[in-house]
Amino acid sequence: MKIATWNVNSLTARLQHVLDWLAANPVDVLCLQELKMSDDKFPLEVLKAAGYEAAAFGQKTYNGVAILSKAPVRDVLRNIGGFEDEHSRLISATVDTPLGEVRVVNGYFVNGQAPGSDKFAYKMRWLDGLRAWLQTEMAAHPSLVLLGDFNIVLEDRDSFDPVGLAETIHHTSEERAHFRALLALGLVDSFRLFAQPAKSYSWWDYRMLGYQKNRGLRIDHILISQPLVRHAKACVIDRVPRKWEKPSDHAPVVLELGA
Repeated sequence: MKIATWNVNSLTARLQHVLDWLAANPVDVLCLQELKMSDDKFPLEVLKAAGYEAAAFGQKTYNGVAILSKAPVRDVLRNIGGFEDEHSRLISATVDTPLGEVRVVNGYFVNGQAPGSDKFAYKMRWLDGLRAWLQTEMAAHPSLVLLGDFNIVLEDRDSFDPVGLAETIHHTSEERAHFRALLALGLVDSFRLFAQPAKSYSWWDYRMLGYQKNRGLRIDHILISQPLVRHAKACVIDRVPRKWEKPSDHAPVVLELGA
């Protein structure tokens, strides 16, 4: 099976991009972030016509996440259990696959704006809440995938300018410590299970020819629990949609799992 994550930076603006990409890349599960639409605007019928069931957690203008699946999604949970949050940032669901039940946790992690800001403090609280809840979730669901836009650069090689951007947002020691704490729960960065080209990024700024100059960051991640590691066959960043007209600033990341 194949599972993918993609921050589409407005599903209203890029629904056709999603449909075109799915037609060319019929993954089993696609997790979207930054829908920027309320639930009543979510295109359930359009996606169903394309062969996908969907569970969404929307919000007008900002945030919003969704899980699209060829198989039915069940046991849907919106937001982090036990964490009060007015923003639509996380959705979870169970999907039946050839490998058995897989719990899919799709998150649009807090950006954080800048170290020392109120939004950065919110990011730290959100990550604390995520880790505490995820520990319980993993105990209940041994085969689990945590994926989405993490807004965190884990390693220097995941940034086009790790020296110049050191300790700025996405690159801070605090954010990286939270990322490592998620890995310490027993999760594995599936992208790094395989040899990857140097300067592999999933996000590029629209400004200053960011994509053309490959001034990017790898902030879109797919983490998998230990029972899934032996099934991982490949993980790639698909840069093709970033070249389309009026693209999202993120590219899809795709994980392939096999027997």
